[in-house]
Amino acid sequence: MSTATLDVSAVRARYSALQRRLAFFDGPGGTQCPDEVIDAIASYLRESNANVGAPYTTSRRTDELVELAHERAASFLGCSAGEVAFGQSMTALNFLLTRALARTLRAGDEVVVTALDHDANVSPWLELAHDLGIVVRTAGLTDELELDHEDLATQLSERTRVVAFPVAANSVGTAPDVRRVIDLAHDAGALAWADAVHYAPHGPIDVTAWDVDILICSPYKYFGPHMGLAYGKRELLESWRPYKVRPAADHPVGHRFELGTLQHELLAGFVAAVDYVDSLGWDAVQTHERALGERLLAGIPDEVELYGLRTMAGRVPTFCFNVPRHTPEEVATFLADRDVAVWHGNYYAVETMRHLGLPDGAVRAGIVHYNTEDEVDRLLDALATLV
Repeated sequence: MSTATLDVSAVRARYSALQRRLAFFDGPGGTQCPDEVIDAIASYLRESNANVGAPYTTSRRTDELVELAHERAASFLGCSAGEVAFGQSMTALNFLLTRALARTLRAGDEVVVTALDHDANVSPWLELAHDLGIVVRTAGLTDELELDHEDLATQLSERTRVVAFPVAANSVGTAPDVRRVIDLAHDAGALAWADAVHYAPHGPIDVTAWDVDILICSPYKYFGPHMGLAYGKRELLESWRPYKVRPAADHPVGHRFELGTLQHELLAGFVAAVDYVDSLGWDAVQTHERALGERLLAGIPDEVELYGLRTMAGRVPTFCFNVPRHTPEEVATFLADRDVAVWHGNYYAVETMRHLGLPDGAVRAGIVHYNTEDEVDRLLDALATLV
């Protein structure tokens, strides 16, 4: 176990947004931005705002920024700069990429998703089932809300073309065995299609070591601006015919999946966000988050119904629960009135809530590295007054 430590006070001093009483446990829906990210966005708009490809100064600066953003994305994901693409959102990129793949699919081809998935990695496949007649299957969960790898294996066949899965569940926090899922997919001759949106603020990503084929994530979940980022293996992206305008360049290959003018100011914020994460170190982040997660698990009232693992092993520090005699909305409102920010509902984890039999969803509290012991205790104390 790592002994790295995180100076949380120093971290929080980098965020104007955290200089208030409100305790942000809403990170699964989007994290706060450190001031350096905000400043980078503003500085670009003040000093470098232009479109690409022109000979004047601001355009050249923008060209340099676009190149730098792809390089920093590659370092964040563990790939080459030509294999990444930026877009409006993870969902938008996933619809675009799945449609490019769809040109190679036929009626009867199969895609396997999981009951842990956010709907952004389910509905694109359901729409292709509607359009093309492909078959979408769902791998189930264990009683502890872990991915049932045996059930996943039984869903695979010679017709399986894709296994779509989350690196971590945005609902109950489960973190599946990534390499096991990818190996199962590849053994079946299928692509491994990973949603890393919820995992990205909690640990390092290495698409090359994982041998994943497609991976999608959202920088606004890891302290950056609202946009999407995707990785695809070079040979795979080169084999697809993308939807794009004719003048758009074909190289680098990832650029073929970036529609129109990129959000240049947000690219500046993205670069600053990756630099920020690098300045922390994953060991320190994970050690701190694990300790806070263990504190919450140890202190949560017995009357509260917690869904999922009751240990920090095999999960990220995202917790899904309900309080007896109160609706999720009532609990979230009660906490909001006490300056504790949580989410309620299904958070687009449609299959997970269906599995749990929760039509109204549940309360979700997510910990990230800028949360504190005091904030966790405030959440626990507030819950204790409800039960």
